Amino acid sequence: MSNSIHSAARDTIMISAQRFEASPFEPYWAKPGMLMGVYAGRSYPIDLGDDPSKMYWILRRQSVMYDVPERPVEISGPEVVPFLEKVFARHIATLKEGRGRYAIACTPQGGVFMDGVLFRLSDNRFWYVQPDGALVPWLIAHSGGFDVTISDPKSRVLQIQGPTSPAVIAAATEGAITDAFKYFHAGFFDIGGQRLFVSRTGWTGELGYEIYTQGEATDCPRLWDHLIEAGKPHGMEFSTISSMEIRRIEAGILDNLTDFDWTMTPFGAGLGPFIDVDKLDFIGREALLAADRRTVLFGLKCPNAIPRMDDIAAENGVRLGRITAGVWSPYLDCGIGYVRFDSAKDWVGQSLTLCAPDGGKHECEVVSLPFYDSEKRIPRGLDHPQV
Repeated sequence: MSNSIHSAARDTIMISAQRFEASPFEPYWAKPGMLMGVYAGRSYPIDLGDDPSKMYWILRRQSVMYDVPERPVEISGPEVVPFLEKVFARHIATLKEGRGRYAIACTPQGGVFMDGVLFRLSDNRFWYVQPDGALVPWLIAHSGGFDVTISDPKSRVLQIQGPTSPAVIAAATEGAITDAFKYFHAGFFDIGGQRLFVSRTGWTGELGYEIYTQGEATDCPRLWDHLIEAGKPHGMEFSTISSMEIRRIEAGILDNLTDFDWTMTPFGAGLGPFIDVDKLDFIGREALLAADRRTVLFGLKCPNAIPRMDDIAAENGVRLGRITAGVWSPYLDCGIGYVRFDSAKDWVGQSLTLCAPDGGKHECEVVSLPFYDSEKRIPRGLDHPQV
């Protein structure tokens, strides 16, 4: 299919579905016949015809750049801190400028409404990088009585992930970002003559960085070319979500509305350590104080099969839970996935049967999450296994 036909197809899609935003970087990775998805109201590449396993090893051994659809939302104003203390189940006042913190928003019933990373850009200005879900209407609905402004900074995110990413980001910033820029640090830096927000975070479980454009103030073609040139000497390549998906599941990173939703508490999702129940007040606190603290979401390892979404985990023909996501792990050399059990108990170590829609049955074992690197030594830059 020619580029002109692809453009016409794109126009047709945009006419029939105006609810998503195309990436400003799309001209650099778009290919005929590509598979794309929509997440957080933004389109992103799923399959460009590359080999996810090959790109996985480049991610583990070199570095990969990803164009991701997560959406930054700005929350600012004189009363932004008490407002964020109300809507998130983490301590906010203690978050320093130039730092990020994983934060969960809960429903009044204690379910997980949204998870993401909150950055403090200045005293009264924050960005929350949200996954899929209707965050902005929810924030507005709870903003009554607070002098806050909720706005769209129109920022698109590029991730550079992998063991050579520090060398890439150092080259891109002419040495401004060094090893002193630690895990969950963030700030504004000059990248090729443009001022951009950078954080040492990611969605891969690897050491890496995220670069946030600044709306119309950012020359995206210029930024793309600069990053590609900075990455070439260090083996950096561009890839789609397919290789990232493998690594995020190995790392036990969960996806909102896929692996958990509002019907599951943070405790059920294994996210209890990120709930500051000692806070005096936040949405969902009372429900969480009375909630079951046991986990219902675990890992599943299958020697000879890939767990697929909505496959059933069973014992002696009786359903015990369902699969939310799964992949083949090249590093572990087996199928891995997440299983959401119908009831809470200590499932780790139990052997189950994976039941696929085609009638296939495969033996699997329940394991704790993540599948390895439980102390996050890899993204912290403290360790990297020989791969």
